[in-house]
Amino acid sequence: MVVGLTAAPSARAELTPWFAPSVGNATQVISVVGVGGSKAKVDVYQRSAAGWQAVAAGIPAYVGAAGMAPETHDGQMLTPMGVFTLDFAFGTAPNPGGGLQYVQVGPDHWWDGDMKSATYNTMQVCKKAQCPFDTNPSSGTENLQISQYKHAVVMGVNKQRVPGNGGAFFLHGTDGGPTAGCVAIDDETLVGIMKWLRPGALIAVSQ
Repeated sequence: MVVGLTAAPSARAELTPWFAPSVGNATQVISVVGVGGSKAKVDVYQRSAAGWQAVAAGIPAYVGAAGMAPETHDGQMLTPMGVFTLDFAFGTAPNPGGGLQYVQVGPDHWWDGDMKSATYNTMQVCKKAQCPFDTNPSSGTENLQISQYKHAVVMGVNKQRVPGNGGAFFLHGTDGGPTAGCVAIDDETLVGIMKWLRPGALIAVSQ
């Protein structure tokens, strides 16, 4: 267990968290529940033989400026609802530790948002002038060397990479306001969660 994440006594185990029927055999779940507009609360759960337990609760979060929706598309400023994998972590800062693969990003790291690109909705590394996709922000592509991405975890949204169905959804540090569709929390709290995460963890998002 890490700083900021304190195990609750087994007697306080949640009987059935709202996401329980939808996460299979997962033992780590980050719950994101909207509380109105672009705000949400994050609860962090782990499952043991005693059942589900909250290891952190009531973390303030921001979601998309337009709120949440069951289906999202590029440019809508909506956070997608559902249960998603947490595939790997990245950030401009060095790896803080934890069980997920971590990529330290610099000026040549991009998240390809070009719907015409063969690598749409994936991380790519290339010099701007040599990238085989449109790096203009209007295309949806993001350069990953920004302050909000000091630390981030990739949400497995639109893993089929269907053009237009959205990409670049992350759990990342907050700048104090709504996001373009990501989930944002305090960076120090995020680091604590990242140190705790292991492969197979999920994020569950609902209104």
